[in-house]
This record gives sequence, C-alpha cells and structure tokens, in this order.
Amino acid sequence: MPGTSSHSAMTSRSSERFGKWLVSAPPLVYLLFFFAIPSLIMVLASFRTPGEFGGLSPLVEDGRLDLNLDSYVRFFTESVYAQIFVKSVWYALLTTLFCLLLAYPLAALIARSPKKYRDLLLLLVILPFWSNFLIRIYAWMIILGPNAAMARAVNGVLSWFGHEPVALLFSSFAVLVCLVYVHLPFMVLPLYANLEKHDQALLDAAQDLGANGWQRFRRITFPLSLPGVYAGAALVFIPALGIFAIPDILGGPEDSLIGNIIKQQFLETRDWPFGSVLSIVLTVAALVLAGLAAWVGRSQLGTRSSGALSRA
Repeated sequence: MPGTSSHSAMTSRSSERFGKWLVSAPPLVYLLFFFAIPSLIMVLASFRTPGEFGGLSPLVEDGRLDLNLDSYVRFFTESVYAQIFVKSVWYALLTTLFCLLLAYPLAALIARSPKKYRDLLLLLVILPFWSNFLIRIYAWMIILGPNAAMARAVNGVLSWFGHEPVALLFSSFAVLVCLVYVHLPFMVLPLYANLEKHDQALLDAAQDLGANGWQRFRRITFPLSLPGVYAGAALVFIPALGIFAIPDILGGPEDSLIGNIIKQQFLETRDWPFGSVLSIVLTVAALVLAGLAAWVGRSQLGTRSSGALSRA
C-alpha cells in the first residue's frame, strides 16, 4: 500500500509538471522565435558594417570577422540623434500626462456608474479599436484640416484677438492630439480596473470624520489608485516612445521622432547597423524607464504601508 500511494503521488506530480509545460510552452516558444532570436540578430547587426548597396556587408571579410563599434560611435558623437531621442521622451511624457488627466475622471465615472451602464461605457471606450489604426489617424487629417470646422473656429478666435491664423495639421499640436487620442483607452482601462475595486466604506468613513471631497480624493482614492496609474502610464509611455506612424502622417518636418529615424534607417537609407543601434537604445531606455517607474511604485507603496502600520 505505501508503494502504491508513493507511485500515485509521483504520477500526480509528473502529470502536474506536464500540464504546466503544456500551458507555458507555446508562449515560451513564441517569445523565443519572435522576440529573443530577432533581438539577438539585431544586437549582432549593430556591430556589422553597412553593405555597399544597403543592408549588411559580409560577416567574414578576408578571413576575419567584420565586427566594429562604428554605429555606436556615430550615435554617441552626433548630437542630433540624442536630441531626437530626448524629444521623443518629451512627447511620450506629455502624452502620458494628458492621458492621465483625461482618463482619471472618465475611469472614475465608469467605476461609479450603475452596473447596468458600465458595460456600455466600457464598450464606448474600446470602440475605436474596432477600426483600423491608420484609418483613425487619417480621420484626424480631416478633423484638423485647414477647411475643417475646428480649424476655422480656432483661427476665428485668434483673429478676434488680432493673431495670425495657425495651421493645426502637420504640426506638433496634431501629433500630440492624435497620440493622446490613440493611447487614451490604454490609460482608462487599468484605472477603471483599479477604481472599480475600491471600498466605498472607506470614503463614507472619511466623510463621517469630516473630510471634504478633495481630502477624500487626496488621502484615500488617489493613493489606492496608484497601481492603476503606474500600469496605465507604462501602457501609454512605452508605445508612445517608439511610435512612427502618427508623426509621419500628421507631423511636420520638425516632428520626426526616434521611431521615424529607425524606420528611415531600415527602409530608406538601408543602414541596418545604425538602425539596429537606435532600436537597441530605444529598447534599453524603455526597459530602464519602466523599471524605474516600477521601483518608484514599490517604494511608495512600501512607504505608505509602513506609515499605516506605524499609525496603527
């Protein structure tokens, strides 16, 4: 009997391990072939020499490996690329900030709405995903065009104050507006998922103790919603940092971001080593900023927990 029970336990553990591998193997294989291996190829390409007609030169030249740091030296010595990268970070930060300011009250409204209306409101938030990304961008060309109602209204107000008309399309304003529009749902959804779980009894207790609406928000609602804020900020900032379609279509000649330069290096200039360097720098910067945000979030949560325990 003891031998039978041990054999059945080993069989159960083997079945459990097999089940775990069966579930985890497909995504691991997918990440290996479509993320890890392409990333390694890109790292190797960053040390190569551009081919005479674009692409990559032969890896072995005259019996030796043709590997160098020329593309890295170019990135760190030509300041124009650092300036474009800083501008991309600035656009991503502004996009994240405006998305947070617009998404927070909307997410709070959805979370506090009756349950019979929540599904409809969430459907309206994700409704833009049902149409093609490029179609939504081209729609903004119509909205911001020189003959559109929005442009006429803005320039009418400016002329009333004595200012010259301005072009809304092909400008930094158009790029930022479309960036916020495209990424806004990615901020709303994690904020809603967090705010919907808040205990209303905490706010009622604070109100009974004399706290006004601003104090309840500042001391209870916002601190509890910080995990949703951090998640939404990551979901908005990282894609906005490397986006290229919106500046290409709606931006002017001065609105190129790091994503546009990467696309240009691969598809137009065909300098694959330098394009790989820019891609690596963008990836590392996004990972560092995401890790920094996660560290700040954990430290703040730990500080609040310690403060709560000390007060208790």
